[in-house]
Amino acid sequence: MRLMFRVLLVLPVWLVGCSRAEPVGEVDTAFQLIGPDHKVVVEAFDDPRVQGVTCYVSRAKTGGIKGGLGLAEDKSEASIACRQVGPLAFAAPLPQQEEVFSERMSLVFKKLRIVRMVDRQRNALIYLTYSERLIEGSPQNSVTAVPVDRALPIPVKAR
Repeated sequence: MRLMFRVLLVLPVWLVGCSRAEPVGEVDTAFQLIGPDHKVVVEAFDDPRVQGVTCYVSRAKTGGIKGGLGLAEDKSEASIACRQVGPLAFAAPLPQQEEVFSERMSLVFKKLRIVRMVDRQRNALIYLTYSERLIEGSPQNSVTAVPVDRALPIPVKAR
């Protein structure tokens, strides 16, 4: 009973802290007779620690019967573009490097990951997307940068 109580207390905090992708749009790339078509989807997510930054990720989504059931393994290719969409604000110092988002690309083995890095010398936020597999990763990746005005230094956690 105590464990259930603790889970009920922690779950809302965990859900609020999770960054979730919002669908923006999609295009069909291959017709599938049974099940959904193969697609390229575009999703947006807001950086949970940097107010005013949104990242847009495009990636392949496998259709067909397996894709419709969530059993297909999506391709590793993805592209990312992060932009300043409002005034920038930092609630707390950022780690030098931190995973800010991940989403599964297969039932168990593959994830799409997005990592934020701070380029202190140029006062910029760098975002890298890549896929990770349980056994082996993929060299497929994409990178984007959000320059920050020098009047607003990026607060970085001390190591």
